[in-house]
Amino acid sequence: MCGRFVRKSTITIIEDEFDIYEVQWAFEPSYNIAPSQDVACVIGNGGNRLVKFRWGLVPFWADDPSIGYKMINARSETLAQKRSFARAFRTQRCLVVADGFYEWRRLADGKRKMPMYIHLREDRPFGFAGLYENWKGKDGTILQTCTIITTPPNELMASIHNRMPAIITLEQRNIWLNREIDDPELLMPLLAPYPAKGMEAYEVSKKINSPSYNEPDCINPASEEDGQQLGFL
Repeated sequence: MCGRFVRKSTITIIEDEFDIYEVQWAFEPSYNIAPSQDVACVIGNGGNRLVKFRWGLVPFWADDPSIGYKMINARSETLAQKRSFARAFRTQRCLVVADGFYEWRRLADGKRKMPMYIHLREDRPFGFAGLYENWKGKDGTILQTCTIITTPPNELMASIHNRMPAIITLEQRNIWLNREIDDPELLMPLLAPYPAKGMEAYEVSKKINSPSYNEPDCINPASEEDGQQLGFL
């Protein structure tokens, strides 16, 4: 799964990286983004726009918006079949902007877990494959929410967890964001695990276990002496 992530790049960098023509949310960097918080997303509709969605998808047909707490992730293997995601998979895809994400690796004793920070070797922002929905309550409340798609792990992530967020490559972004493309046979290949050779991971402080801790040192190695660097050459 993907339960925490980082967005440290400035808006200017993200505008350039994702070819944004309209910014609808002037966000600040965040180093420990958790479910139910607002996240920056890219949607394509006549040009790429940077918008704000709440993390935790609420389907348009839901009676209770609290369902979003259970829908922070969507498994790639069942997107086209599940009622909660099928419509959005066809026409409401987005990129959730990130610079890295956290996952907890179980230690040898089988009890303790160590938080790991995973990012691209090039240390540039990227987009998780996401879906979004617009929900309207009976009282007129409108929520715009999203979920992050997960996929089986690559070689690097397999040593940490049995799932990883799907990352859409630079070359695939236009296809993913194109609302006129709705064929699962064209879309599903985009959700393959990101190549392990393009990623790195290292241990970070257990401070990030608390969602309320959100400081730049969240992504510092656990220590200069014992922070274990992982990577594929």
